Amino acid sequence: MKRKNGDSIRNQYFRNAENKTELTDMEKTIIQTDGAPAPIGPYNQAVLVGNMLFLSGQIALKPGTNELNNTSIEDEAHQVMNNLKAVLQKANADFSNVVKTTIFLSDMNLFSAVNEIYGKYFKGDFPARETVAVKGLPRNVNVEISMIAAI
Repeated sequence: MKRKNGDSIRNQYFRNAENKTELTDMEKTIIQTDGAPAPIGPYNQAVLVGNMLFLSGQIALKPGTNELNNTSIEDEAHQVMNNLKAVLQKANADFSNVVKTTIFLSDMNLFSAVNEIYGKYFKGDFPARETVAVKGLPRNVNVEISMIAAI
């Protein structure tokens, strides 16, 4: 991709690299909150590198209980979004900072219901996103969502 001055974005970054911290020198900060479920495997709720926050996929586990909130797809989607909201808040961010999401569904027939709930958490300027149906998700849930935010 070229900019108006003819420089590629990559060249412009490297030309300015002496004024910035290179990615390899950036500190990695682990984000952890009791407001979202504790990881159920060898991963963290989120990792902050520079100004980029990488949120692990969340499922509909209730924080502190490890019980699923999956009485309906709507309840499940709200729980997932609330878990993500708690992680964002711990990093002093919110849904306006989200630049990319990935939604995993157990069945693409759930797309409309999840999409409706998901959309309520954003106020315009939606992030880039993909939604895919997968064969299975942890604890046999119907939805998992991961995010990347710029803060």
